[in-house]
Amino acid sequence: MTNPAVAPGILDFYAETIDESTRLSGSADGRLEMVRTQELLRRHLPAAPAGVLDVGGGPGAHAAWLVADGYAVHLVDPVRRHVEQARKSGCTVELGDARNLSAGDESYDVVLVMGPLYHLVDAADRHRALTEAYRVVRPGGLVAAAGINQYASLFEHTAYAHLDREPIRANIEKILATHVHDGKRGFTEAYFHSPQQLEQEMREAGLHTVTVYGVEGPAWSLLKATEQYADESVADSSLFASALTAARLAEPYPELLAASSHLLAVGTKTPARA
Repeated sequence: MTNPAVAPGILDFYAETIDESTRLSGSADGRLEMVRTQELLRRHLPAAPAGVLDVGGGPGAHAAWLVADGYAVHLVDPVRRHVEQARKSGCTVELGDARNLSAGDESYDVVLVMGPLYHLVDAADRHRALTEAYRVVRPGGLVAAAGINQYASLFEHTAYAHLDREPIRANIEKILATHVHDGKRGFTEAYFHSPQQLEQEMREAGLHTVTVYGVEGPAWSLLKATEQYADESVADSSLFASALTAARLAEPYPELLAASSHLLAVGTKTPARA
């Protein structure tokens, strides 16, 4: 298998433009994403000290709490800055790519793919990343993958009050039609999923009992808009508590899945027959 290349724009974005280590703690909607991701994963994770491979784990935001919960975590990421930051979380680290993992077959109880899918615009690359996750997880093990919702940019730029600007409106219109952001402004080149697409891609990789969750629920953009105009954090406010409650209440209703900023799909590898 040849070693795939990560797009230079992605490496530059995370190395120079943004500090990913503060994204899930520096704003109310980031904190909402963290809280919800934790509670959703904890429903499905096997008991500690299971082995977790955190693929595309960035600077270790999820690795840190997993280590604190007693899991044995190894993190793989293509960005050197992230790998160095992740060492502080207490996990072991490795510079690598989701599409070509160094881990052996069936060597982990859990594989997290929480960032790579939305940075892989080509469907073949996303399939390769998910089949690599399937390869290295043990029979009966869990694979959890995150995607950015296809409507996330619409909600976000409404919160920022940007949609009256023609270039931004045209860009959002293109994202809605193609699911692809070209990376020319604000973010890297990216693919945005529908819930149905994310589930299908998980199943095509061989995973079963796939469930897709809306992470932040329908009120996350209210947090973002409020912080933009109040110019202060609302992470400890009643508005945050309401948004978190809304996310939990929305779970049983599939029609609300696409209101979240992020989607989380969990699936299992069929256990070996006795």
